[in-house]
Amino acid sequence: MDGALEALRREFVGLRTGRASAGLLEPVMVDAYGSLMPLTQVGTISVPEPRMITVQVWDRSLVQATEKAIRESDLGLNPATDGQLIRVPVPALNEERRQELTRVAGKYAEQARVAVRNVRRDGMDKLKKQEKDHEISQDEHKRLAERIQELTDSHIKKVDEMLSSKEAEIMQV
Repeated sequence: MDGALEALRREFVGLRTGRASAGLLEPVMVDAYGSLMPLTQVGTISVPEPRMITVQVWDRSLVQATEKAIRESDLGLNPATDGQLIRVPVPALNEERRQELTRVAGKYAEQARVAVRNVRRDGMDKLKKQEKDHEISQDEHKRLAERIQELTDSHIKKVDEMLSSKEAEIMQV
């Protein structure tokens, strides 16, 4: 469950709040060599100026796939290719863009909630198996199931808190 929170933190770092950040492109996955790879494994991301991100793609054959991956990400960016260098201008945050970013943040938060619930489901399945195999008693099963539910509730609450603080950060003028 902590892993889901950490993944959410990393994704939220990528959501910009007004200026370019190399972390903005970290969640982008590129179709390279027959599989999806993180953008950081196909090129170097840099921020030469506050409103521009550049990606220096190492393999010339991956330039088009990288540009397509950036364009099709839900970040609202429009990259331009210059040889093996991809320039990604970061648009100013207008009200519509802020709304779009809050929707993306909400989507990331929902993915984190699903991940937490999947961990809960796996834990409950293990408890059922242990009870069935007579490794634990019914009372212990019930006690441990309640503990798993408490952990799930606290992690879901943390996800919601992270989402509300990120939304407030995005909506600041």
